[in-house]
Amino acid sequence: MHPWNQPILDALKKTRERLPHALLLHGPRGIGKLALAERVAQLLLCEHAEPAQRPCGRCDGCRWYLGGNHPDFRRLEPEAIAKLPPPSEEAEEGSEAPARRTKQPSLYILIEQVRELAGFLNVGSHRGALRVALVHPAEDLYPNAANALLKSLEEPPSGAIFILVSHRPARLLPTVRSRCVAIPVPIPPRTAALAWLGAQGVADAERWLAFAGGAPLQALDYAADAAAWERLLKSPQWVEDRDNLERLAEALQKMAYDRAFSAFGLAPKYRTGVPAGTRAKARAWLAYARKMGENRLLTRHPLNPKLFSAEMVAGMTDLT
Repeated sequence: MHPWNQPILDALKKTRERLPHALLLHGPRGIGKLALAERVAQLLLCEHAEPAQRPCGRCDGCRWYLGGNHPDFRRLEPEAIAKLPPPSEEAEEGSEAPARRTKQPSLYILIEQVRELAGFLNVGSHRGALRVALVHPAEDLYPNAANALLKSLEEPPSGAIFILVSHRPARLLPTVRSRCVAIPVPIPPRTAALAWLGAQGVADAERWLAFAGGAPLQALDYAADAAAWERLLKSPQWVEDRDNLERLAEALQKMAYDRAFSAFGLAPKYRTGVPAGTRAKARAWLAYARKMGENRLLTRHPLNPKLFSAEMVAGMTDLT
């Protein structure tokens, strides 16, 4: 877990015996919410006799959890980002090689996963204590999966605790949000984020932390692919593959915000290196930035990448 989130964990440790049945950890992407949620799950499953020592990392509960096979823990994630391969990748009977996938891994948490979770929650604890379910990212629940999860949140089984992690809590069903106790996870102090990035060996940490809006884990990802991002910011162009479509929309959005901020006499937030915008076009740049935010969500849909990206780039060209 990252040091800037330690105070949140400490506060939860003090109320471990009185925690609600559902927590919603929310905040910007790239600030360590998932690592915090995983640590909270370990805290709840730790079996150390002294509460102050939890999570201890040495008891059976901690060892099973850290080994990824605790019988009272389940994790719901889209197949595309899941740590473990889906069952469909197992080898066909009588063959040595894994079966060939017939479709791309899902970008959403599906209703079948929620139904399997319900079956797990309705069985007694293997260790005679709590059962913990971690849902990440919660906004990626498919609509029918979100409704199915809502039933468990409304009538939670005894001894079950849900930990939901969300980058965009506004995209959750209001009824799901209302059944959880929301815990905001803030962007860490700039000095702490820069110190952590420096420890990771990141070159030009200040520049990438600004581009990430202050989120250090996101800055680390940007810095790892710095050359590609620099090329894109210098000369945005249409793309032919879906993998780079959201990246283009994100770059255009941040460039537009920097133009708008400079037009209003403010310092560019993301340090994209674009020329200052004119006051007359400030609101147009803000509107374009909001449009790119909407397009980032649309990039998951089966659109033509070349046509969609060309339209986005043309929109910026029309404003310059």
